[in-house]
Amino acid sequence: MPEVIMPRLSDTMEEGILGRWLKHVGDQVKAGDVIGEIETDKATMDLEAFDDGVLERLLVAEGATVAIGDPVAFIGDGSGIGSGAGSSSSSGGGSAEAATPGSANEAPKRDTHSGTDTHGHADGRVFASPLARKMAVERGLDPADIKGTGPGGRVVRADVLAAGDHASSGRAAGDHGSADHGAAASRDGKAPPPSSTSVSTPATAPAVQEDSVEIPLTQMRKVVVKRLTESAAVPHFFLTAVVQMDALLEFRSGINVRFADVGLKASVTDLLVRACAVALRAHPEVNSSWAGEKIYQHRHINVGLAVAVPDGLIVPVVRDADRKGLAEIATETRDLASKAREGTLTLQQFSGGTFTLSNLGMFGIDNFTAIINPPEAAILAVGATSEEPVVRNGELTTRKVLKLTLTVDHRVLDGATAAAFLQDLKQILEDPMRIVL
Repeated sequence: MPEVIMPRLSDTMEEGILGRWLKHVGDQVKAGDVIGEIETDKATMDLEAFDDGVLERLLVAEGATVAIGDPVAFIGDGSGIGSGAGSSSSSGGGSAEAATPGSANEAPKRDTHSGTDTHGHADGRVFASPLARKMAVERGLDPADIKGTGPGGRVVRADVLAAGDHASSGRAAGDHGSADHGAAASRDGKAPPPSSTSVSTPATAPAVQEDSVEIPLTQMRKVVVKRLTESAAVPHFFLTAVVQMDALLEFRSGINVRFADVGLKASVTDLLVRACAVALRAHPEVNSSWAGEKIYQHRHINVGLAVAVPDGLIVPVVRDADRKGLAEIATETRDLASKAREGTLTLQQFSGGTFTLSNLGMFGIDNFTAIINPPEAAILAVGATSEEPVVRNGELTTRKVLKLTLTVDHRVLDGATAAAFLQDLKQILEDPMRIVL
């Protein structure tokens, strides 16, 4: 019987949340039909069937977290509906339906207190996901000793983590037990025996105040933490340029008035996306990424835009930005930003970036340094447009300026190469007709 498994929907995804089921047990489905929704670290995405047949079993409840590769449903000829059979994954720790003795149309709830201690198959094989096996070995645990709470009693990632926590607390309890016995001996008037654990170890966790609120990490936040940790290992260097913005702002105002009848409303960010694409076309070395023992120089120029969302940060991508006009870029950036905040981006819309733009100017930030989005070679931080005094023809006046800071992976680019790119970008912005060429 074909399994429907939790797919890998992005390069950073390790597990997904089954948001909701769109099909029910007994429904006829075809390959390509959307049968559910998956909430990933970046967006809500479709779960598709890859086989024709009848949806016989739903193995996980809505809201359940499932590791990549774990089964979530079965598709068959319809004969397995309500039978509790159909795959070896239903043996061992009890069938998935046994956890919900109601309608077969209902997805099961996880039962962590089933009345069996069997964690594997009857023939002695341990039923565990590949990720769970790997994690168990790394932690010195035997998968056969871990109680599975996944579909059909399968040992999943969360079970290994729980087993590791239990083992640690057990060891800690043993240490406390020894200390208690020693204290009792002292109260009896006898000196406690010497202990090798008498030297206390300072706690590494921060002190928790009574008025503190614990905020669990969301899937997106976990990925943000992981990506930031990866980025911290990159040898960064930083370059800053000051752009005179008067010509660009006048250009923007002019085209928005001229093409208002066709709905064009270009922002400074739209102009920056287009300008970056033009500069990247002239400096292809910057449109590269680090890949361990090699560097990839990309033929397509895909500019990512860092967008803040409630749970963290996501980078939707304007693909082939050098081949798109300003009107098309303006429309696309608005659509991408809206979908990013709604959590409805597709995989195509937030993957494949080759260069990233991060703009905090709307918050009044004059300048900042952004952290590289691995494996890309560079990211551009954009501050706010501000006025500064300047002397022109012997008279004191003001000009509008914008500070750009380029963060660069020194493994991919040297200072002179990156500086030439930033210099060219500055010149394009100060002579904005080059943006539309």
